[in-house]
Amino acid sequence: MMYGFTWDTATPLTYAWSILPIILIGLTVTLKAAAAGFAIALVLGLVFAMLRRSRWRSVSWTTACVVEFLRDTPLLVQLFFLYYVLPEYGLTLPAFLTGALALGLQYSAYTSEVYRGGIEAVPRGQWEAATALNMTRMQTYRDIVVPQIAPRILPAMGNYMVAMIKETPVLSVITVLDMMALANMIGERTFEYLVPLTMVGLIFLILTLICSAGLHRLQKVLPKAGIPLR
Repeated sequence: MMYGFTWDTATPLTYAWSILPIILIGLTVTLKAAAAGFAIALVLGLVFAMLRRSRWRSVSWTTACVVEFLRDTPLLVQLFFLYYVLPEYGLTLPAFLTGALALGLQYSAYTSEVYRGGIEAVPRGQWEAATALNMTRMQTYRDIVVPQIAPRILPAMGNYMVAMIKETPVLSVITVLDMMALANMIGERTFEYLVPLTMVGLIFLILTLICSAGLHRLQKVLPKAGIPLR
């Protein structure tokens, strides 16, 4: 029994049906972790991209080093660091928050490069026009740059969102009970791994297909930005 549910291993079909409610509980955790992590990656990635274009070399250089560190170290190492090392210095975070933060930090390094490529594609004349209109740098990003680059960076951002969803099983190492963790627990108690793991694999496949179809549809709906390629 788990979460008040029992399972019937008489046949694969009855087994799958009996454990489906438990797997769906894990699915909600998976979706919440991916959504929270992606939100962090979107915001922090834009911040990194803006800081790398700073006029102060110390700021741009430091940001570049941080981005490279996040991108070139494994997610698992970052996850263990946040969950096991930070408490030694008085900062203890819940497992779910730690997992979402680790995902967001890791992928913010990738999204920052996507943002940077889009920003650098904006013609220089538009930056000069914003300066001539006495717009602040923040206003320039908000009103001119970001609305233009959004349609162009959408495919790459969508790919990272799908990749992040598929990375969520790694959170089970810090006791986050996502789909993969619950499937393993069910397998350990019933000694039947094929059905729960197959169900999790199929659910991940369905999720990625839905995300891909939604992104494809969104690309058609969003207006194309008139940014000439160099």
